[in-house]
Amino acid sequence: MAKRGSAIGFFGLFGRSEDMRRLDEAMRRYGLHPAQVPEAVKLATVGLMAESAKGEPPPDAYPAVGSFMAYCLMGEGEYAAVNGEGATDAMAGRLERALEEGEGPDTELVLLFLHAKLVSPVLIDRYDLRAEDQSS
Repeated sequence: MAKRGSAIGFFGLFGRSEDMRRLDEAMRRYGLHPAQVPEAVKLATVGLMAESAKGEPPPDAYPAVGSFMAYCLMGEGEYAAVNGEGATDAMAGRLERALEEGEGPDTELVLLFLHAKLVSPVLIDRYDLRAEDQSS
């Protein structure tokens, strides 16, 4: 069976692909409404997930990514209000590890969100986050 590509739908004529529906659901579960994230960022996120999984991401990968997205985009306060302090501490640790390692799936997600200007200003200030252009 051929792998179906990610699709966002088109004027209600074609449905969203399963991977995009799973990512939307995962974001909702952690308090981030999917409409707050541009479709291009969601497509890129699913692409990064597929690269990391070396194929189709397993269904259980989406909640972890949705939770991390929600934390990065909502910031600590808003995320904690929805998900609790324990979940917030876990996501802060995950972000810190991604920044320390400087590579890997979570680091790539943070860079994607930074370039899309979606990271919470609170997290940008706390961790002094910035995406530098490496093309020069």
